[in-house]
Amino acid sequence: MVKRSCPSCGPSEPGGEEKKGRGNPVSVQLFPPELVEHIISFLPVRDVVALGQTCHYFHQVCDAESVWRRICHRLSPRLREQGSGVRPWKRAAILNYTKGLYFQAFGGRRRCLSKSVAPQLAHGYRRFLPTKDHVFILDYAGTLFFLKNALVSSTLGQIQWKRACRYVVLCRGAKDFASDPRCDTVYRKYLYVLATREQPGVVGTTSSRACDCVEVYLQSSGQRVFKMTFHHSMSFKQIVLVGQETQRALLLLTEEGKIYSLVVNETQLDQPRSYTVQLALRKVSRCLPHLRVACMASNQSSTLYITDQGGVYFEVHTPGVYRDLFGTLQAFDPLDQQMPLALSLPAKILFCALGYNHLGLVDEFGRIFMQGNNRYGQLGTGDKMDRGEPTQVHYLQRPIALWCGLNHSLVLSQGSDFSKELLGCGCGAGGRLPGWPKGSASFVKLHIKVPLCACSLCSTRECLYMLSSHDIEHHPAYRDLPASKAVGTPEPSLGAGAPQDPGGVAWACEEYLSQIHNCPTLQDRMEKMKEIVGWMPLMAAQKDFFWEALDMLQRAAGGAGQGPPPPES
Repeated sequence: MVKRSCPSCGPSEPGGEEKKGRGNPVSVQLFPPELVEHIISFLPVRDVVALGQTCHYFHQVCDAESVWRRICHRLSPRLREQGSGVRPWKRAAILNYTKGLYFQAFGGRRRCLSKSVAPQLAHGYRRFLPTKDHVFILDYAGTLFFLKNALVSSTLGQIQWKRACRYVVLCRGAKDFASDPRCDTVYRKYLYVLATREQPGVVGTTSSRACDCVEVYLQSSGQRVFKMTFHHSMSFKQIVLVGQETQRALLLLTEEGKIYSLVVNETQLDQPRSYTVQLALRKVSRCLPHLRVACMASNQSSTLYITDQGGVYFEVHTPGVYRDLFGTLQAFDPLDQQMPLALSLPAKILFCALGYNHLGLVDEFGRIFMQGNNRYGQLGTGDKMDRGEPTQVHYLQRPIALWCGLNHSLVLSQGSDFSKELLGCGCGAGGRLPGWPKGSASFVKLHIKVPLCACSLCSTRECLYMLSSHDIEHHPAYRDLPASKAVGTPEPSLGAGAPQDPGGVAWACEEYLSQIHNCPTLQDRMEKMKEIVGWMPLMAAQKDFFWEALDMLQRAAGGAGQGPPPPES
């Protein structure tokens, strides 16, 4: 008979006596595996993950799909299907454990992070969209939820207005949704939902077929006011809007990477009548049939396409926005506004953010490129000079999410200790950059607590939203930048060893010192140094330490300014 000891204790020495009072060790391996898995399934998800990292035995037990199936049923009792993926039950359990929508209002006396109501029926959170009065959330099962603002009673018996505190199911079978692309939510009157619906087949038969359709809902009440159905041979995966209310263009991306468009008049959607709209192939797909578009982004007067090969193409429909983005009107044709313009970029683009008159791009190496109007410093380049072509922001790398608004930009990043932080630049009016009311021409750390699993963000005039969700099937797609492409790194030559300045660190430090030297007073130099600390790739605790130390030195100086040193110094 073989004696098996506890994995954490190790085998006992042959012939040795047990210590007095301890008795014989009991191995957890002697218990039936089903019993161990049943016990572990009652642990919190965080503890299950930690236990799986202790030894090989517990790693196998805690990674079993049967354990995660029980955890998933405990977290979401109404979830019957585990979904897709290599590890469906583990993916479903972690999606439902990490889901959450957080927001922080810019006005009022309470400026703290709050959490919205969590729909019990939701299978994780895939994306969200705030409108004028409410918030809409799409889960991984295709269910679209309607989170309402309402008057509720507080613990002290007072009636107060709360955001996203009640929810209802708006529709099921949804693929994507969109609303007015402007940053101001007051314009988001209607919600356009791309969904799949079963349609009756040939007359006289009981068969049905699935067809894609676009349903239009009032954001205020959730009432459906319009519906258009497409032929069953056409399958779409994304919808975006562009243009004014009277000439609202709906752009639909097919599974094959083609763009179709149709035009509706939003001012007539609430009138009970039936009419036909024409679906046409967009010019980017007609002129460049070899391109396969992977995703789209839009605002009121421009559209951006990213291909499956990482190329970027632009449509700009107004001369003012064209001048802001490219600095010239030389190639603008008012008679052919749908002509796609190719952006010259050094690497494959993974995702983007499109504001009113500026944009941000993130490539496969995690580098951030900004372009467009920089009147308020919303490009984060450290100055307020417009950029007519993509310009790299050297001190930021590998962002989790990027967002561009009317005149400010936000970046969600992750430190080396896996902590999340939110950086912002541009106009700080109205509290849109918490902790920096005067704004900043460079990305600085905002005074806001970021959830551990935050993955996307959005800012409105009144509030900042962050979506929390973790998908184990979605792995970071960034690649390591070759040494020959690093900024400030010389090209390798024969007989040369390792690069002398990988990543351009020395060049960046010289630039920082030059900026501090140009500040006229001691107070200005302190403020500039705080900004530079926010730029540096430091851990969150290190940044907090330097900021606190600089505040102490600033207070000790008593606010006394000091002029710049003479040139000979």
